[in-house]
Amino acid sequence: MSATRTEKDTLGQIEVPAQALYGAQSQRARDNYPISGLPPQADYVWGMVTIKKAAALANMDTGRLDRKIGEAIVEAADEALDGRHDEHFVVDPWQAGAGVSHNMNTNEVLANRASELLGGERGRDRKVHPNDHVNMAQSSNDTNPTAVRLGALRASDRLIQALDGLAASLGGKARSFDDIVKPARTHLQDAVPIRLGQEFSGWARAVELGTERLRSSVEAVEEIGLGGTAAGTGINAEPAYIETVVRHLNELTGFDLHRSDNFFRVTQSGADMTHVSSAVKNVAVEVSRIASDIRLLASGPRTAIGEIILPPVQPGSSIMPGKVNPAMAEMMNMVCFQVIGFDEVCTLAAHNGQLDLNVWWPSFGFNLLFGMTIFANGVKAFTERCVDGIEADEERCAYLLEQSLMLVTSMTDYIGYEAAARIAKQAHEERRTIREVALEHEVMSEADLDDVLDVKPMTEPGIPGRA
Repeated sequence: MSATRTEKDTLGQIEVPAQALYGAQSQRARDNYPISGLPPQADYVWGMVTIKKAAALANMDTGRLDRKIGEAIVEAADEALDGRHDEHFVVDPWQAGAGVSHNMNTNEVLANRASELLGGERGRDRKVHPNDHVNMAQSSNDTNPTAVRLGALRASDRLIQALDGLAASLGGKARSFDDIVKPARTHLQDAVPIRLGQEFSGWARAVELGTERLRSSVEAVEEIGLGGTAAGTGINAEPAYIETVVRHLNELTGFDLHRSDNFFRVTQSGADMTHVSSAVKNVAVEVSRIASDIRLLASGPRTAIGEIILPPVQPGSSIMPGKVNPAMAEMMNMVCFQVIGFDEVCTLAAHNGQLDLNVWWPSFGFNLLFGMTIFANGVKAFTERCVDGIEADEERCAYLLEQSLMLVTSMTDYIGYEAAARIAKQAHEERRTIREVALEHEVMSEADLDDVLDVKPMTEPGIPGRA
């Protein structure tokens, strides 16, 4: 068995791994919550450690925290922010409400490391106390919500960058494919002609708008309740600290954070988080739809649509030689499904807040931050390993267009809807083209028919065949 040391808290003594920077409360959480085996989200840990650093700086500014102790806490926090103590943040995301264990895990890690920096022995010679010093002027009830907000702002930067990249790639394909005419499909049935570039332009704009909505939504989490402590009253937090800690957080993060105008609302409510989560979900819905459409247009390649060609990234079957699947688009769908599910958890977490505290911040912290992380990673991989390499099969597009029955739509202004429908019905039954059947019935001259059935003008507003 590995060596341990004896730590104690208000419940008594407990054995902790000898080399752990965490202490008794973290160990109790490890014992109580062996749920997923997952560590806390990296963006959450970054947010919490940044809060502890800002709080130490603010408490030194007010004179409440001894400078020697405060500077040791700041140095320990800098080490943690540099990734040097990642293995000591050990509390499972599924735990007791309000994230008390998350908060105390951070307090203990920084307190133990700060004590070492002051010459103490790890876990024994406590020169810095996790509650009295690292948690000074704070509560789990204001640090956890703030940490998740900071994490969401940080994760949103990566997600927005990935989505901007996807929109740019789709937009580039829209320009490259703008001269390629093909059948549109409505109700999954043949429809009027459309340019392949127009389809891609619709996808690009959908992603752009979804990203704009996401960018706007994250402004909601710039309002923070740090300083409200346990119930929004600010007990044990000096007014000077409350103002100063926000300034330090802005300096440390580069964000535009501001103190909430009502600490009680942000302590009770999770609506700001569902606002962001909903925006993430909405753009995930669009991206998933686009990924599905890309799979459909690439389907075949010989017995289905096959109008676009996807980059082959891996063999598609263990039994069918030469089969290549739309693997990256499938991955993108699965990521989006997961993100949509995460939003439902955030909605339930906001809905179930009671009285003076929403206790479900561990749910927000995992579902929103992890969702944004996998979504950003998925979009980046989808863009680079699928969308960037999409090619058009122009020959296939032209062939399918010639076979389309809905070319007859361009003739309705000349021969009427019912006559056009009869031509389409006969063409379908006899497996012939609209052109062939229209010429047989001599509904117009061949020259006029050529003008009316010119497909490029059909993809713009106007009456086909008329200037």
